[in-house]
Amino acid sequence: MKLSVIGCGYLGAVHAAAMASIGHEVVGIDVDERKIASLSAGEAPFFEPGLPEILSEGIASGKLRFTTDMAEAKGAKVHFIGVGTPQQKDGYAADLTYVNAAVDALLPYLSPGDIVAGKSTVPVGTAAELAPRIEAAGATLVWNPEFLREGWAVQDTIDPDRLVVGVPSTGSGSGDEAGSGSGDGSESRSSTGSGSVDSNAADVLREVYHPAVAKGTPFIVTDLATAELVKVSANAFLATKISFINAMAEIAEVTGADVTQLADAIGHDARIGRRFLGAGIGFGGGCLPKDIRAFAARAEELGRGESVSFLREVDAINLRRRERAVQLVVTALGEDVVGKKVTVLGAAFKPHSDDIRDSPALDVAVRLKGLGAEVTVTDPEALENAKRQHPQLNYIEERDDALRDADVVVVVTEWDEYRRQLSPEHAGSLVADKVIVDGRNCLDAAAWRAAGWTYYGMGRP
Repeated sequence: MKLSVIGCGYLGAVHAAAMASIGHEVVGIDVDERKIASLSAGEAPFFEPGLPEILSEGIASGKLRFTTDMAEAKGAKVHFIGVGTPQQKDGYAADLTYVNAAVDALLPYLSPGDIVAGKSTVPVGTAAELAPRIEAAGATLVWNPEFLREGWAVQDTIDPDRLVVGVPSTGSGSGDEAGSGSGDGSESRSSTGSGSVDSNAADVLREVYHPAVAKGTPFIVTDLATAELVKVSANAFLATKISFINAMAEIAEVTGADVTQLADAIGHDARIGRRFLGAGIGFGGGCLPKDIRAFAARAEELGRGESVSFLREVDAINLRRRERAVQLVVTALGEDVVGKKVTVLGAAFKPHSDDIRDSPALDVAVRLKGLGAEVTVTDPEALENAKRQHPQLNYIEERDDALRDADVVVVVTEWDEYRRQLSPEHAGSLVADKVIVDGRNCLDAAAWRAAGWTYYGMGRP
């Protein structure tokens, strides 16, 4: 099938390359000439494991190409929109400038029967506003949210844990089931409660994702509003779970309890689960923070702000944990921070990524610098991005060089280079003082203490 992908940032570039890798003919389109030149040369403009390989393979095979010319979208059966929806500069709501611009630019090149598939994370109700413009061109709008994890985005696109497609309603009714079984046992129906939905567009998306559908990946067909809500509600739930355990860490810190043992104990409850119950300095990146803020803002616009008012506290807890990490460093240095050498292990907001958007790691580093410390940051992938955003910090690429003569070490991104491949004995031979603040609770506290280190964890005695 011929596909176009509008927007070749993190989401779009991965989606375009992944779709080409499963056999489609794909054109990726973006207004950024430098980005398009990089992608056309088979070079990923950001770090994502597995992407350079499928990018190069797709270009070499002729199934994948990139351009700045929107006219190249003409002739594609499905047009994916994967542009950014950043937080507005003057508020919490999502900025839909790029979404609207992408639709406006695409409209002249749509043909009757085309499908426009939104993948960007948008406020619920966005699709309903866009649909009339797209329908006027004879095309159909569907919403196909992404559920990518940075560091595993290629795998999550080619082999997702579920596929959700929101399609327009076609008539009145009550509780009609949308979609049709794929014959492989996968779940593919969703009750709408407000009229049946158009399954023709959903069938085309089944063809797009044929390898995943064939292996039984759940394929869930909903109305447009539900599909929009699926993404933001999933992110809201994950953010809430992370902030919950960080709230418990705050209690543990004043009672002498150990939040890691607490998480292990409650995580054995199948209704709760252990994943995303890791206390530390909290979440960051380009999704969770902005998405929960935009969700709360949209709920206010809908007159239902009280329904998700708890998200304000989720956000507040998350930000407090960064300050707590700074306080632990100050305590570890005997309240005398000025001129002390602090080595910060990590700059990206999470491992397997070079993304520094709303990075807790860099936030901690910048705050410590503001207190007068001599801060050195190291990271396997994110240093160039960090340098551009925070040139006031000192950056050293090699981990061991960064550790040398440090008065305190702060682990803020749980790369394997720090949590598994760095022994306390080796680290101890490099630093000036054996003091470590584990901002991710990812180290073996007993092993580090046994090696003579003074160890501080988040919510641990």
